[in-house]
Parts: sequence; C-alpha cells; structure tokens
Amino acid sequence: MFNLVQKRRSYFILSAIIIGLGIAAMIYSFATTGSLFLLGVDFRGGTRFEVQFTEPVQEEQVSGVFQSFGVTHPAIIALQGDGLENAWQVRTESLSPETAQAIEDALAAEVAPLIPGSTQVQSVSATVASEVTRAAFVAVIVAAVIILIYIMMAFRQVTNPFRYGACAVAAMIHDLFVIFGFAAITGALLGWEVDALFLTAVLTVAGFSLQDTIVVFDRIRENTTRRPLERFEDVVNRSILETIHRSLATQLNAMFVLVAILLFGGASIKPFIAVLFIGLLSGTYSSMFTAVPLLVAWEKNEIPFLKAA
Repeated sequence: MFNLVQKRRSYFILSAIIIGLGIAAMIYSFATTGSLFLLGVDFRGGTRFEVQFTEPVQEEQVSGVFQSFGVTHPAIIALQGDGLENAWQVRTESLSPETAQAIEDALAAEVAPLIPGSTQVQSVSATVASEVTRAAFVAVIVAAVIILIYIMMAFRQVTNPFRYGACAVAAMIHDLFVIFGFAAITGALLGWEVDALFLTAVLTVAGFSLQDTIVVFDRIRENTTRRPLERFEDVVNRSILETIHRSLATQLNAMFVLVAILLFGGASIKPFIAVLFIGLLSGTYSSMFTAVPLLVAWEKNEIPFLKAA
C-alpha cells in the first residue's frame, strides 16, 4: 500500500513555497498600490463605468474624455466575450452622479454613439467599502470558530477532537492564503480586481475545503474504531486511499464546469471563476495533503509548540 502520509514534510514544503509566493505578491501589491490586492470599487470606493459603443474605438479616445473631466488616471479595460464587442470598463475615483452623467454624455458625443441600455455606472462610497471589508473579515473569523466547535462536537468520540477541528481550520486557512496569493498575482499581472464576487469565492472555497477534509476525517474515525491495534499513521493512510477517488471525482466534475465557463464565459466573470478553480484545486489538495498530514504530525508530537495541545 502506497504510503502518502510518510511524505508529509514534502507536502508542507510545497505548501510553504506556494503560500510564500502569494505573500510576496501581496507585499509587492501593497508596495505599489497601497493595498494587498488590486481592490475594486466594492472595497475601496469609487465609480465604475461599463459602456458599449456601436463601433470600434481606441482606448486613447475613451481616456481623453475622462481626463477632460479631471480624472487623470482612469483604469481602462477592453471587455472581451460574446456580446461585448466595443465594450469598455473604466474605473475612477468617486464621482458625483452629475459628473458621471456628464461623462456618459461626452462619451456618446465625442467618441461614438453608445448602445442604448448598455451603460452601467456603479458608485460605492469609501464608508460602504470599509464596512464591506470589515464584515468580510469578521465573517471569516466567525466561520472558523463555528467550524472548529462543530468538528469538536461531531468528533467527540475520538481521543483529541480539538486537533481534528484545528487541522481542518488550518487547511481552510491554507486554501484562503492560496487564493489570496492568486488574487494578488493576477491583480499585478492581469489587472484583475478583488470585488464582492471575490468574497463569494472565498466562502465557497472554504465550504468545499472543509467538506473534503471532514469526509477524510470521518473515514479516519471509522477506521480507528475498526482497527484499534493498527498504527495511527497506517489508519490515516488507508483512509486517504479509500476516499481519494470520491474526492477527486467530486472536484473534477466541478472543475470541468469551471473550465468551460473560463473558456466561453464573459470577461467580467472570469476572475471570479478563476479564483474558484484555484480554490477548489487547493481544497482537494489540502484535505489530503495538508489537514491529514498535519494531524499525523501533531499526534506523533512532531510539532514542538503543539505538543501540549
């Protein structure tokens, strides 16, 4: 029987490298933009325009209109995808409704006619953005605590239920750091912003990660009862091999759908789908190669500062 748990140090090193790269990207983003990610208007406040012209236009034409209204550094992106021909997204600092309307009128008059009903203008105040950020942070913390308590109660038959809960939460945090790093990297390289959809992706990834981890832990609990004389490390390894097919099948089904959306979906949803894809991939990995090896290392007292826990 192939021993997956025996290679746990290699898994820990791989996770450390991936998370380290993500942290480096976040530090770079903070040094260049003042925030860990390229934040959208949902989090930093501002105004976002989405306009679609009836004919092809140049970025310089769009930028010129905004600059004439005192917007010196508009972030302009040409949207791609079906139904998005000649469509542009422009992000600016917060603008008044009157100024936004004047810019929309100027775009239609000075650049090219706009397709009726295609223009969207979204404004989020700095206060609202701050509240969204704070609520998101609190939600993640509360969820982690609730999950820890739930697993401790559900696994109270085992010797150290707290360790199971702590390892599951650690795997979830591992996955969150992976997608945080991915968001920082894609923000720096592709200009992808972190918006309200990113928070949805974070919560979805957390749920998938915990689901996979709990499935493996539940099998460990069953096998521990059935094989009380077998070494814990062997029981854990057996449990991984018994559940790996189910975990891979579940995640692959979801990933096939995500890949299809990435290839054929609209440009505005691609960052959200990409984060989900990376998060689910990380969740599948962490449930078997982070949470479980961490539990084994803890049970064997290989983590000095956790021996007493």
